[in-house]
Amino acid sequence: MYIYDQYDQQIVEDRVQQFRDQTRRYFAGELSEDEYLPLRLQNGLYVQRHAPMLRIAVPYGLMSSKQIRMLAHITRKYDKSYAHITTRTNVQLNWPALEDVPDILADLASVQMHAIQTSGNCIRNTTTDQFAGVARDERIDPRPWCEMIRQWSTFHPEFARLPRKFKIAVNGCTLDRAATEVHDIGIEAVHNAAGELGFRILVGGGLGRTPIVGSCINEFLPWQHLLSYLEAILRVYNRYGRRDNKFKARIKILVKALTPEVFAERVEEEWRHLKDGPITLTEEEVQRVSKHFTDPAYLTLEDQEPALAALDAQHPGFARWRSRNVIAHKKPGYAAVTLSLKKTGIAPGDVTDKQLDAIADLAERYSFAEARNTHQQNIVLADVEQSKLFELWEQLRENGFATPNIGLLTDIICCPGGDFCNLANAKSIPVAEAIQERFENLDYLFDIGDLDLNISGCMNACGHHHVGHIGILGVDKKGEEFYQVSLGGKSGREAKLGKILGPSFSQDMMPDVISKLIDVYIEQRTPEEHFIDTFQRIGIQVFKERVYAKNN
Repeated sequence: MYIYDQYDQQIVEDRVQQFRDQTRRYFAGELSEDEYLPLRLQNGLYVQRHAPMLRIAVPYGLMSSKQIRMLAHITRKYDKSYAHITTRTNVQLNWPALEDVPDILADLASVQMHAIQTSGNCIRNTTTDQFAGVARDERIDPRPWCEMIRQWSTFHPEFARLPRKFKIAVNGCTLDRAATEVHDIGIEAVHNAAGELGFRILVGGGLGRTPIVGSCINEFLPWQHLLSYLEAILRVYNRYGRRDNKFKARIKILVKALTPEVFAERVEEEWRHLKDGPITLTEEEVQRVSKHFTDPAYLTLEDQEPALAALDAQHPGFARWRSRNVIAHKKPGYAAVTLSLKKTGIAPGDVTDKQLDAIADLAERYSFAEARNTHQQNIVLADVEQSKLFELWEQLRENGFATPNIGLLTDIICCPGGDFCNLANAKSIPVAEAIQERFENLDYLFDIGDLDLNISGCMNACGHHHVGHIGILGVDKKGEEFYQVSLGGKSGREAKLGKILGPSFSQDMMPDVISKLIDVYIEQRTPEEHFIDTFQRIGIQVFKERVYAKNN
């Protein structure tokens, strides 16, 4: 993983001291609320329903065991002994005291972490595939490119006050586990006919109040020009993006208004001033960053499938866990393991201080002292020896991480909702828990198979409900909490936005609504079909008739 040099460390430490003084001045009455607001946002600090919320940056989701232990310490000392993993692979604290935040940032800086640009109208955390560097379908390791984007975008003077927040995702694999098509900029590694590396650039994707799938504006951008082309896109957005209405300020609105073709032309015009300039990438620079992401000290091993199959036969629980939470690794004898943070009764994505300490221990014991946060609000140990999978499974069971539900209905993406967020129209966590309880039978859950269920408490779509196979949106109806359901969304390659089923439902109806949707799928599916396949084949009407039928 990337290790700070002296300049990185000095920048982060200076920022801590700046914010410490700004906070002192705020409490002394020398800064007004309005003056302090942009300063705290630049350091990841929001004011939520009950307390401040601090969002901690975890670039492309990668953490060392030392950093994880510091997070555990911070949650114990300054919070209520738990943290929350977000869909941008960051970490949120929901209960810090405002006066403690400078001390928290100082503790983070001691392990090369910060909260810079995790909020505000700036370029946010660049995300990628949680299996970057180990996936068998990988074309290139996207992490060095994410790091170069991070270094270019952090404190970029032109882009500190964009019309609205800005999100970038990079994909280096055949599959798209980074949801690049629903980002402000999506970047996909490709090779041309000559075998040369380049990037396919998508612009104008995003969810929220106006969900849109991004449009391709460049099919093959040579890798040397990645940063200058991104800068051209940001300059066009900064110049022409709306600032009079925050609901129409995202780049997706500008791209739609201009059309992708006209937007691409303006980017090309701007790029002419930047191409081959000082931020053109060189082989030397790429190698400088890439050396931080070389393979760990892998052993020469052989795949252990016969031995693992024997363990499967002896231990059905292990077999279930391995089938859902373990994926193939590029190196023989290794596997990547997802730790489920979706145990029934626990808010999706929440992790306690004791669990964080346990993850740090497990990372050191089984995965070269590293772990990764995922877009789906889970945590990955990417480099586990297959011969140690059974031993690891037993450890995960003891610590609450072994629920065998990755990719299944109860692996719910869920925002904090009305329990915490000022913007939410409705609670999300109780709905997730009720659905998890309804589908707790593992035999039935496994029979249903792959299914993405996403929940957002408001139109900001922090739970990515638009791209869930089943999406749930909290809405306000005359002061009461209701839930709108959509079907058919998809966040991977050829992303799709869900279609609204119909009128919204009360909270207590939601488990029954989901049960009826699943019943239709079970009745209508063919043997090889997942939920999304059946929906695309039969359409929404059959589901709608079942859910809204008076006697059903």
